[in-house]
Amino acid sequence: MKLSIEDRLAIAELIQLHGHFTDAGQLHRYPEIFVPDVEYDVTDFGSGVLRGLAEGEKAARLFGKSNPVGHHVTNVVVAAEEIEGTVRASSKGIAINADGSCASVIYEDLLRRTAVGWRIYARKVLARRTPLGGMFDAP
Repeated sequence: MKLSIEDRLAIAELIQLHGHFTDAGQLHRYPEIFVPDVEYDVTDFGSGVLRGLAEGEKAARLFGKSNPVGHHVTNVVVAAEEIEGTVRASSKGIAINADGSCASVIYEDLLRRTAVGWRIYARKVLARRTPLGGMFDAP
């Protein structure tokens, strides 16, 4: 089944809301983005897979003032539906820290259509640590 333009726009906006809610400290609004039993994989940052909204909120609070002051979500690409009612999306994140340093990540999301609209049910956050996908790391 092909995704409608309306679905694509709704999914992109949903993914972009993550930065707005996080930066405003509105973690209580995460149910507008994620399903209650979301799997949030931050293995690339040494924290494994967080399960559920409460676990994700707890992790955000653990970092406290070392959290980035700006989470900028960009370059959202929505794939066609894989199984009716579910889609895969990829986006990039730029984190701006209080000291002016920044970092880049890739968000790999799986979303499903729920009774209240699209929601992310699985997210994997991949750190970007080498330019050009690491092509210059090889001998």
